[in-house]
Amino acid sequence: MGKISIDFRTGSIKSRNEKIVGIDLGTTNSLIAYIENNHAKIIPIGKNAKGMIPSVIYFNENNEYIIGEEAKDKMILHPESSLYSIKRLMGKTYEEVKDQAQFLMYPLEKNHSTELVKFKIQQHAFSAVELSSFILKEIKKQAESYLNCEIQKAVITVPAYFSDSQRQATRDAGMLAGLEVLRIINEPTAASMAYGIGLNPQDSKQVMVYDFGGGTFDVSVLRIENGIFEVLSTQGDNFLGGDDIDTGIANYWINQNRIPLPDGKSNELRVLAEKAKVHLLTNNSCTFNFGELELTLDKGQLNAIAEPLVNRTISCCIEALKNSHLNTNDIDEIILVGGSSRLALVKEKLQATFHRPINDFLNPDEVVAIGAAIQADILSGNRTDLLLLDITPLSLGIETIGGLMDTIIPRNSKIPLQLARNYTTSRDGQKHLKISVYQGERELVLDNIKLAEFILKDLPPMAAGLPKIEVKFSIDADGILSVTAKELRSGKQQTLEVKSPHKLNEQEIARRLKDSATFAEADANKRAIIELQNEGNYILDNARKFIKQNTAHLSEHEIKEIHSAMDEIVLSLQSGDKRIMEQAIDHFNRSTATIAHRIMDIQLKKSLGGSSIDNI
Repeated sequence: MGKISIDFRTGSIKSRNEKIVGIDLGTTNSLIAYIENNHAKIIPIGKNAKGMIPSVIYFNENNEYIIGEEAKDKMILHPESSLYSIKRLMGKTYEEVKDQAQFLMYPLEKNHSTELVKFKIQQHAFSAVELSSFILKEIKKQAESYLNCEIQKAVITVPAYFSDSQRQATRDAGMLAGLEVLRIINEPTAASMAYGIGLNPQDSKQVMVYDFGGGTFDVSVLRIENGIFEVLSTQGDNFLGGDDIDTGIANYWINQNRIPLPDGKSNELRVLAEKAKVHLLTNNSCTFNFGELELTLDKGQLNAIAEPLVNRTISCCIEALKNSHLNTNDIDEIILVGGSSRLALVKEKLQATFHRPINDFLNPDEVVAIGAAIQADILSGNRTDLLLLDITPLSLGIETIGGLMDTIIPRNSKIPLQLARNYTTSRDGQKHLKISVYQGERELVLDNIKLAEFILKDLPPMAAGLPKIEVKFSIDADGILSVTAKELRSGKQQTLEVKSPHKLNEQEIARRLKDSATFAEADANKRAIIELQNEGNYILDNARKFIKQNTAHLSEHEIKEIHSAMDEIVLSLQSGDKRIMEQAIDHFNRSTATIAHRIMDIQLKKSLGGSSIDNI
């Protein structure tokens, strides 16, 4: 008797022909793969069944769109109606990307309700999520035609440095395309699986995954042991890729030939630049006609254009290795991913910097989709011998008194996970508590990235310090954060899923990581000063309460002595000098210790005097 599979979540019978696919939704090209007979295969979509379609969309005058090679060809003649590099703007606000707008051939505008960037085509405006869903629909349609079955579930990959909002936007695009997105996984992690590293549970390796794509760069350091994929560190740049090399080539030709670019010709020059780059992967020189001009480029010129960009990727690799707490000799091999990694200069720089074996036997354009298909196979229950552990790229925490960052989930923590810390109020009778969520490595929140903010309302009025407020951070397998604040005595609770796209500036992440190391000593000093100021103000508040509550038991001399010590603290706080504040606080504690002990003895005698065994 044959086995019948039931989806207990929906109650429906699973189709025996159901395919769970892996999708690489790329900046430049997109691919889809599936598992057949325990082998991952790229589905031959696209022109001439090459297995990939350009992530380009062309709209005609009737607002009908086409996607892929044909759209890419139209881009030369109709740049104003063609959209490309959509992924770079996924989950971004207009304010975050307006500086890049001058380099695009299409206009951008702001969605005033969400502040997200929108793409203006003719009289219509589309979000990055909508446009990405169009690409995913086309991929899905072509794959279903080839497989002759319906595709309902998928694993979709994203750059390791995609923010929470960008991951959520990718998931939303999949849902709009009619897909159940089982998992959003990092591209470098998927690539390592495609290379077969760790598929044997006996494997034990540490690898660096170098992923240089069309629009983004990522590097991850992974430890693979006993079938477990553990990401030790990640680093990257959302605005660094092969597209930037194309722009560099185009600018080189413009400067060399003093090309006047009439409207509509920039895209044509950009397409020629990409063709030149690809041609020089296997040839020493190339020549193209551009109107009446003859444009030439050789390998030496290409390397000179690409070298500053490749050097930026090498810097990211060095930082990732440092953050993994491994040495160069601990890395077993370096895996190359992404079309831009084909440049001979990339291998030369990696070899010269790390002196480790470089693994590039697979097609670098296909490895991410293949790895996603393997992950889809794991999630479908067909493989139980593998486990994927991912990490948080930056620390997550909340703002505390004085604008300090209090970390709840440290950077490079394995996800999914859930961590919590307890806090309290700073004022008597406080009814509302603002929870501001930040991402970053600096000591002060003003130097970090604000993700979201909400207010825990209607707390029972209590004395400062009495409420017990638990702030819990939960990150799911897709890297999406939920924050819950709960007052434990009353049970008052509020939860927020952090999706807010306009609060993040992922473009700054790489710089912020570097700044956290550069300014570590200065930040630590600032934090120490703020903590002393907080301590000083706390002492002053409690000293005032102490005098008010115990006036009957204090002599005039004692009250004068407490006020004198308080005045010293006030002056020290005004000075902002760390040493002076420390001395003032220490002097207050020493000069008032005897008074505090005497009053405590009085209070204890008073409380004990009214009780006896008979009265209990």
